[in-house]
Order: sequence, then C-alpha cells, then structure tokens
Amino acid sequence: MDPRDYLNILHMAERLKDTIRHCTTSKRREESVAEHSWRVSLMAFLLKDEFPDVNMDKVVDMCLIHDLGECFTGDIPAFVKTDSDREVEDSLLDEWVGSLPKEVSKNMSSLYKEMDAQITKEAKIYKALDKLEALIQHNESPIDTWSENEYELNKTYAFDTVAFSKWLTDLRNEILNDTIQKIDNEKTDISDLLNNLDRLHSTKMGIERIKKNLELNEDVVDFCRQKIMSKSALVKREGKNWYILSGDCMITVNANSYTIITAHRK
Repeated sequence: MDPRDYLNILHMAERLKDTIRHCTTSKRREESVAEHSWRVSLMAFLLKDEFPDVNMDKVVDMCLIHDLGECFTGDIPAFVKTDSDREVEDSLLDEWVGSLPKEVSKNMSSLYKEMDAQITKEAKIYKALDKLEALIQHNESPIDTWSENEYELNKTYAFDTVAFSKWLTDLRNEILNDTIQKIDNEKTDISDLLNNLDRLHSTKMGIERIKKNLELNEDVVDFCRQKIMSKSALVKREGKNWYILSGDCMITVNANSYTIITAHRK
C-alpha cells in the first residue's frame, strides 16, 4: 500500500476520536466512538480461549472497523436510529471503502458483508460484543447520566443477540446483575431536591403551560413547592430530571437547574 493511502485511511479514522457517543465514562466524560471500538476489540481478543472453534482474529477485525461509518454521520443512539439513518451511513461508508486501495477495499467489503448478514459465528459474536460493551459502559457511568428509557432498556437490551451462545448469555446475565445492583444502590436520595426548594423556578412559557394544564389561578412555583413537600409525594430521579407524583399531579423538575419543566394531572 502506498504510504499516502495508508495515512489517508488513518486520517479518516481519526474522526472517531472526536465523535461522541451517547454515554459517559465513570468520571462523567463523554466517550468517543474510537474508545468504544477499542474496548469491543479488546473484548474479542480476550475471548479467544472461550471460542476455540472461531476465528477470533477476524472478530477483532470486525470490531475494529464496525463503526467507521460514523466518521461520516456521527453516532446516533440505537433506540432512536432509523432505517433511513442506517441507509445513509451504509451508503457513505460503501462509497469510501470503494475508494480505498484494491486489497484493503476487498478485505473490508468482505468483512462488512459478513457482519451485515449475521450468519457466521464470527459475525454474531462481533454484534453481541458491540451491544454488550454499551451496557457495560452504562453500568460504569453515573446513573444520573442515563436517559429516562435506559432504566428499563438496560435490563432487556441484547438478550436476543447473545441467545446463540451460552457463554455470552451468562455474560449478559452478569451485566444485568450489575445493572440491577447499580439501580438499587443509587436509589433516589431526595434530600438534594428538598434542600433546594427555594431554587425552584420556571420559564414564562412553562408557567403558562402549567397553569393551563392544571387550571391554576395561583402561583405555579409555590403550588409545585407545596406539592413536593407533601408527605404523600412520590419522588424519583431518572436521568437529569426529578419526577414527583403528588395527589393527582405529576411534576417534572430539572435536577441541575431546578427548573419546573412541566406539571399535569395524572
């Protein structure tokens, strides 16, 4: 391969170092796609003895290149990614791979076809590790960085993908145990909310919306404050918001700014 072609490939791949994923590290730093790809590859490398009948070198290759399409589109979380998004990513990736030196292009194209087909054990292992790494990273990240849907999604995600392998299913169950333990250990401590009730506020539009939702004529902020202080109030924190069910009223408060986002009848 010509040295310039070699460098051009590396320059393109460097984009993944600056492409942020929908997850943070244990120290709250947003992780990059490159970091995710590295650990998925490491996961494959460490499994060589567990799958002696599988070409794990090929699996490592698959893991290394699996997200190169995000050089062109960025990362889109799996739970919001559409078929249209996938078509655009695949099209741009195919165009780039087709422009590479002949042998490199041939090798990468062959790997991508095998990965997409999901027929060989190598392709299935790569796909499973890709999903499992995301779950492991979520278990390592602070729970308040999770999006609201991930509390349940992280309990069910990827079980179908690992079903072909007892070892990977056992691994998925261990990850689930970590998820449940994390949620239990980091149950909502409502003291932060109660100690900052004087910081409660809302925007002009928020106040108008809440007054309409609740048919209120009184002060919105004071009304919400009293509801939160009620002994019968049920308070939980999911992701970046507090959710308070008090009587028949559901209130959503941003946990960082203490902005009352919305309130409505439950």
